[in-house]
Amino acid sequence: MDVKMGKNDWVFFIICLAVGVLAEEAFFRGQIGISYPIFITVFYSMFFWRFRRISFSHQRLGSLLLICIWVLAFGYFLYDNMVFYTLNIIGLPVLVVFHLVLVTSPKNLIWSRPVFLYIIIIRLFESVKYNFQWLLSGREFMKKGISEKKYNIWKKVLIGIGLSVPLLFLVLNLLVSADRQFERIIGRLPELFNIFNAENIFRIIICIFYALVFFGLIQVLLKKKLQITNSTSVNSLINLDSIIAMTVLVLVNAVYLLFVAVQFKYFFGGSLQGSYTYAEYARRGFFELLAVTIINLTITVIVLSFVKQTPGTGKKFIQSLLSVLVLCSGVLLSSAFMRMLMYEEAYGFTFTRVLVHSFMIFLFVIFLYTLVRIWMVNLSLFHFYFISALVYYTSINIINLDNIVVKENLKRYEEIDKIDVFYLSSLSDTGTLALIDLYKKNPEWHGLRDLLKEKQAFYKNEERKWQSFNLTRERSYQELRKLKF
Repeated sequence: MDVKMGKNDWVFFIICLAVGVLAEEAFFRGQIGISYPIFITVFYSMFFWRFRRISFSHQRLGSLLLICIWVLAFGYFLYDNMVFYTLNIIGLPVLVVFHLVLVTSPKNLIWSRPVFLYIIIIRLFESVKYNFQWLLSGREFMKKGISEKKYNIWKKVLIGIGLSVPLLFLVLNLLVSADRQFERIIGRLPELFNIFNAENIFRIIICIFYALVFFGLIQVLLKKKLQITNSTSVNSLINLDSIIAMTVLVLVNAVYLLFVAVQFKYFFGGSLQGSYTYAEYARRGFFELLAVTIINLTITVIVLSFVKQTPGTGKKFIQSLLSVLVLCSGVLLSSAFMRMLMYEEAYGFTFTRVLVHSFMIFLFVIFLYTLVRIWMVNLSLFHFYFISALVYYTSINIINLDNIVVKENLKRYEEIDKIDVFYLSSLSDTGTLALIDLYKKNPEWHGLRDLLKEKQAFYKNEERKWQSFNLTRERSYQELRKLKF
């Protein structure tokens, strides 16, 4: 790749440096809060400015991705759930790269094919290659106006300095160990170069790294066009025999039908059977959910994608078998859903239990679409799976599951006078707000006063930075300040 830098390229590189400084300031100065949506705003402003004269492709999916990215970024400002906080540290950059590559790719590119993942990887490698070649081109720029002899001298001096660093490190350590006075003199040297301490050097490296990442990727997306060629799809390379598929489906469906017929009362009777406890009952339901997700859905997708079906009785028979498999999966999901309800009624609500419930509802939607897809062969499975998964994940981020957990537990407290204050304390600042409400109603609840006093002391001593500003955390802090013990 021939790297030629024009005036606009240099201006863009300076902008990337500024955004790199912002990235270091936003992500490495404290807990992430409002800094994430601010960074996303600045980053996409830079991106749209760079592509201001170029129209984007795949605009419908691109718009959906951009909305989801904004919502997930604002989640850092609105809520403080540590599960999503951690997941989105990885998930958001992945979505951003996916979005950038998608909207800058040719219109005839089909993003739902596995080749698109390969294209993303290639684009990332090209951005690294672009940066290396650009940095190497700086060597040629430095040689201009300097004689070959002087250039070689300076090059050898730099090589000598590089080779001397490990040797000097070893010698200095030995001399410092040998003489106390020399140790004191060497120990004072860093004071003369406070600006070059290890932390500042580390931060400068991070800023430059971010700048090069942004610069290389966006330059490649702008200047190196993709060439899309028609290639053989995976579906045409892998063909499974329909007779084998029918045999597998008949055997699997026979087991499920027998299981559902024998256990129907057990599933929907609304009471425990045998010697099972609530915990065992719900746990078995959860593993049934996993079995439904991994086995049944996988079988259905494989048959729909790779079994060559010819029009006629055989095709209708496979469609019927797949429909029975999906319906049996729905029965198992319903059983698991009801058992989790019973478990929550007995032991209360937690973030994990509510998350599992939401995931079950998502699976119901997936299976319903799959049932339709079995009979309407022109529909795309991956399109729907990807978009629905994206919408589902964004939704559970923004609806604040912690708040649902708090409300349900407070409702349960009003009904049966039971609540786990220690769990709410570990939940998040949403849980802290619930504890404050509970304290106002019942200040004598066992252990509640001490918990709130600890949190109040923690907030008073906590260093507050603008990057970490969060609405839920701030509201919790203000409510704790009002408490007088």
